[in-house]
Amino acid sequence: MSANRNTVTLEPAGAPAEIVVEPRGLDKIFGFRSRLAYPLDHVRGATFDPGLKREPKGVRGPALGLPNKLVGTFHTDGTKQFWNVSGFESVLVITLDDEEYTALYLSVEDPEGLAREINAAVRRA
Repeated sequence: MSANRNTVTLEPAGAPAEIVVEPRGLDKIFGFRSRLAYPLDHVRGATFDPGLKREPKGVRGPALGLPNKLVGTFHTDGTKQFWNVSGFESVLVITLDDEEYTALYLSVEDPEGLAREINAAVRRA
């Protein structure tokens, strides 16, 4: 299974004003989202979390939940998170303020590099 289940971009190029997440393929259908966009000033930060597999995920709905595949909305302690994860080796976690979701859990090719890029953009904003 490919680790890159999402395209994450900072837009507009050169002066990021928002972060955009686009699930790929059937994950758009399974997760009921084809695009998620958030103002950069609502992004608290991003991390790479290789130990995420052992963490509780919350209550699924609406979402797809299989042993190594989670796509959609999960509810934990009164909050909502969006998951689009295939395997748990390359998961980027983006934490949000003042949005529908408090966090995005995303399988991407280079989670450490992307986390650095997002955090640098957040510091500049």
